[in-house]
Amino acid sequence: MSKKIEILGTGCAKCQKLEANAKKAVELSGVDAAISKVTDINQIANYGVMITPALVLDGQVKVAGKIPTPEAIAEWLK
Repeated sequence: MSKKIEILGTGCAKCQKLEANAKKAVELSGVDAAISKVTDINQIANYGVMITPALVLDGQVKVAGKIPTPEAIAEWLK
């Protein structure tokens, strides 16, 4: 079953870094995952996220306001 990763943010440098880390994590873990970006502020607020960037895995906010390492994201994917 494919995992769904969403990067919440308006496209700032931190958001881009988080997206790059998520892509690397998918490679490291070997897990099938789709990565999408959510830039709409209302959709971001619907997750209860007040600070970006944030990473959502299968509908659950895993981190907000920080950029986890690819290794940390890979652990969440397992």
